[in-house]
Amino acid sequence: MHYEIEVEGRLRRVAVHRVGDGFAVAVDGRSWHVDAVRVDAHTLSLIVATPPPNGDTGDPAPSEKPSDRWQSGRSSAGGRSHEVIVSAEAQGQWVVHTRARAFSVTLNNRRRKAGSGAQPAEGPQRIVAPMPGKIVRVLAATGDVVQGNQPIIVVEAMKMENELRAGRAGTIKGIHVKEGALVEAGALLIDIL
Repeated sequence: MHYEIEVEGRLRRVAVHRVGDGFAVAVDGRSWHVDAVRVDAHTLSLIVATPPPNGDTGDPAPSEKPSDRWQSGRSSAGGRSHEVIVSAEAQGQWVVHTRARAFSVTLNNRRRKAGSGAQPAEGPQRIVAPMPGKIVRVLAATGDVVQGNQPIIVVEAMKMENELRAGRAGTIKGIHVKEGALVEAGALLIDIL
């Protein structure tokens, strides 16, 4: 399958094809082999490896299981493990967290406009929990006027603090959590008009 994906305002062309138990993934012409396992509704565990120089796609010999070659390292110089947490913002829009970074992602470039980020150019904004965690600090109050990219709330998850920011200028309409509260991935935290 072929996709156009906008990541932090940059358009990427992505091709994904099943290969054995994993996937051959090409991003802007650069290739990887990816083994993916779903951990829960929002979390994936990925092992990402470059394809071997001989072009072996990881298809198994008749006597071995499809994943044997990649797991044994015989068809790759090794892979890196990544935990990826994906939370939906709107139709075709997600926030993807990996390591200590969060990325705004739009699938098939449905909303491509100059300066677009995770939030549409107009209408209400919804700040949601990108992953299960604990509310450490609420940095705004109902009625506050906020600027684009201003930190609004801090969520601790996986032993790291994540600052969630306004996508653009607006006014805080509602705060749906208190400091110290535990939240699930995708939980509504703050509404901004």
